[in-house]
Amino acid sequence: MTNPTTAAALRELIKGTSDIQEELVTIPEWKSAEFLVRGLSGHERDRFESSMLKKTGSKGKPEIEMTDIRAKLVIETTWTPDGKEKVFSLGDKDWLTGKSSRALQRIFEVAQRLSGITDEDVEELAKNSLGEESDDSGSS
Repeated sequence: MTNPTTAAALRELIKGTSDIQEELVTIPEWKSAEFLVRGLSGHERDRFESSMLKKTGSKGKPEIEMTDIRAKLVIETTWTPDGKEKVFSLGDKDWLTGKSSRALQRIFEVAQRLSGITDEDVEELAKNSLGEESDDSGSS
């Protein structure tokens, strides 16, 4: 298939493309339970990253809050093997954080890879959220 040359045709091509990656993962620590790990959409990734920010201090500048990052990503990306139902909800976060960190890390790493979330992305989010300002005043 040749690449469409009009904007409308390109939009239709993109709309019709299934681009969210999935991978079946077995977790030995959880009696070899099998999960479908699905990468995040753009909206889901924005929501996930926003969930790691909290306002603090009188100025209310956002700061990164890494607490429960693994459980949060596992909750967002873990589905039944047939892909029809999410396994966990936000209400499961407290008990899920008490489970094996090795098991959570197995899912976290797959979800991170499928969602295109790199360690550098997390560092950049932290840098931006800590209020580091650049000089874009235009003066030299």
